[in-house]
Amino acid sequence: MNSRRGRLEWIGLRPERKAPMVVVEQVLALADWGLKGDRRMVGSKGSGRQVTIISSEFIQSIADNLGRDTVSVALLRRNIVVSGLNLNALRHQYFQIGEAVFQATALCPPCWQMEAALGAGGMVAMCGFGGLCAKIVESGNIRCGDPVVHIPPGEYRERQLSLY
Repeated sequence: MNSRRGRLEWIGLRPERKAPMVVVEQVLALADWGLKGDRRMVGSKGSGRQVTIISSEFIQSIADNLGRDTVSVALLRRNIVVSGLNLNALRHQYFQIGEAVFQATALCPPCWQMEAALGAGGMVAMCGFGGLCAKIVESGNIRCGDPVVHIPPGEYRERQLSLY
């Protein structure tokens, strides 16, 4: 039933607002909090924006929209880059990366800071390709190279009920 499958390609943490991204190969994803070491983890318990996710396919679309060959992942300020999935189809869905389970909560539209990061037209180039915001519903380690697996809603509820 897990027909939608991708791969975790990149992990970046934002230790402070406007600080450079810190690239890591693995991180602990803490349920209801966020990624250990990321600024969103502080004071964000229960937030639907604990983690931001973008796909390598969306990044290529952004580069194409800007007339470039590539765009630096760190400039986009997202925590996780995946490949092989249509992220927009995962909105409000559950998915597992490594040991952790996430729930996509909303689209992650670009903000005005993308104009400064990417240059004129940066925000418009990202429209429709900003990725997703997610919350962590089950803690665990995630590592670059881990599979990203969609969990159909019924399966996730059954899994939760079996724990009781």
